[in-house]
Amino acid sequence: MIEKVNKFHPDKLADRIAGALVDLAYKAERAPKIAVEVLIGHGCCHIICETSVHLKKKDVRNAVYRIAGKLAVDYVEVPQDFHLSQNQAVKFRCGDNGIFKGVPLTEEQKRLSQIARDITEAYPYDGKYILDKERLIICQSNADSSELKRIFKNAEVNPIGDWSGGTNVDTGATNRKLGSDMGDSITGGGLHGKDLSKADVSVNIYAWLKAQRTKKVVELSCAIGDEFIDGKPYGEIVCIAKDFITKLGGFEKFAEWGLF
Repeated sequence: MIEKVNKFHPDKLADRIAGALVDLAYKAERAPKIAVEVLIGHGCCHIICETSVHLKKKDVRNAVYRIAGKLAVDYVEVPQDFHLSQNQAVKFRCGDNGIFKGVPLTEEQKRLSQIARDITEAYPYDGKYILDKERLIICQSNADSSELKRIFKNAEVNPIGDWSGGTNVDTGATNRKLGSDMGDSITGGGLHGKDLSKADVSVNIYAWLKAQRTKKVVELSCAIGDEFIDGKPYGEIVCIAKDFITKLGGFEKFAEWGLF
């Protein structure tokens, strides 16, 4: 059983905005320290950014407009905590305490991920999809429901009727759709709006990739300041995560669909 939301869902808009700001930070510095939280809905976009890199409000506003439309932008920027910054001043060390899990994707999860992408290509609007064995539920805004029923026979399409969706219907917040982004690998830490030094990003990506490669569940833990995880220097794990993000096209692209 799996749920997948598309990149136009309000929670994904929040993740994508957060990712876009991390991309801006990486353009300004080679190894920035940044954490972004976004709450979006009903004409407003509230952003709190803890960062070592000053982001111009104009650039922040342009990112919001490009991703979610012309909303009123409330942007608060503060420095990252001194102690957290000093932890990694000299070398890459684990930036947080946490537990992490990587789980191989199931065929059901792969199938729904492809269904979500196919529908979104035809209907680039807010959507959510569920697959539970043979039960397929499609909730797609601004769509021709009869056409979707013709393509996906026996699917439950827009059970309460056609709908418009978007941030005027529902609010969105960063890291609220972790199940959609991580499958069975979901743990306590969120993936989006953070630089690669944060274990929530780098170790989660590393554990997930290892699980896909080995076809086994991977479980890891770390304490803030750890220099080795899973027998590897933390800097090496950061590099593995960076390669993954780079191949996707950056943090905003990563936020569109998560890990799969």
